[in-house]
Amino acid sequence: MKELDRKRILVTGGAGFLGSHLCERLVEAGHDVLCVDNFFTGTRENVAHLLGCSNFELMRHDVTFPLYVEVDEIYNLACPASPVHYQYDPVRTTKTSVHGAINMLGLAKRVRAKIFQASTSEVYGDARVHPQKEDYWGHVNPIGPRSCYDEGKRCAETLFVDYRRQYGLEIRIARIFNTYGPRMHPADGRVVSNFMVQALSGEPLTVYGDGTQTRSLCYVDDIIDAFIRLMDAPDGSCDPVNLGNPHEITMLELAEHVRHATQSDSEIVFRPLPIDDPWHRQPDISAARALLEWAPSTPLDEGLRHTAEHFRMRLAGVPLADCGRETGVSRERGATGNR
Repeated sequence: MKELDRKRILVTGGAGFLGSHLCERLVEAGHDVLCVDNFFTGTRENVAHLLGCSNFELMRHDVTFPLYVEVDEIYNLACPASPVHYQYDPVRTTKTSVHGAINMLGLAKRVRAKIFQASTSEVYGDARVHPQKEDYWGHVNPIGPRSCYDEGKRCAETLFVDYRRQYGLEIRIARIFNTYGPRMHPADGRVVSNFMVQALSGEPLTVYGDGTQTRSLCYVDDIIDAFIRLMDAPDGSCDPVNLGNPHEITMLELAEHVRHATQSDSEIVFRPLPIDDPWHRQPDISAARALLEWAPSTPLDEGLRHTAEHFRMRLAGVPLADCGRETGVSRERGATGNR
């Protein structure tokens, strides 16, 4: 990389599932990366393989407090993203989304950095429009058990757009749909990690509701490619952009795919559907296709095979740092997307 192209990049939540993959990709590209995390859901093990790199630095810090560093770009990924974790301390979750956004926006304003917000498909709530497009305002319960996350992310989007309007800050907002892959937390309560752990442990696969509710699952390498493309998009690309897989699948179908990927004969059992759990989740990614020339390219079965291998090694007690890049999909194909 030419020195003029080398950037100083801050990644908050950088030791988490998505953050660690993003840090890895940015370090590989030759940028100077500052990974910030309070290790509530992230772990040092996720980035242990990067600690020896001269262009990587790890800092323990909580984004609800101001941070004073000199950077060119900020990826704000800090916030627990699974219901199990964000409902554990809902007040802290809201503070992380809102105070964290204020602090990172303040930093970006001071140093005139471009800033990226990792928002979520949960801003659409239990959507009444299907598939979900960026101009849909959502159907969210503001006082439900998920509202700390849903409304926190909605407020963060408001702050980002208002900093753009009021201060001319260069912002990017990604509405991230369900993502899976190596380094997911085994106990995060998400459907892929739940199914993987259950199948590999010989336990029944737990399906909530009748199993006909849908999700759209995107492999982590594809979503990280989209993050970088969005950050590098032309100036003025400040509207929220859906990032995810437009192909939906029912929970029963997913259970069968996981059983195939893990070669498991676990039975499927049914449990009551959690409160405010959305029935359908499917992104319209027309904007991402047009703006970023991006669409996910990893087939579900391929991504699940790599994810299953990662979980198999973790459950066998293999240190996370040794679970390895061999569980990842080819960078060459994952980086090109569908142009």
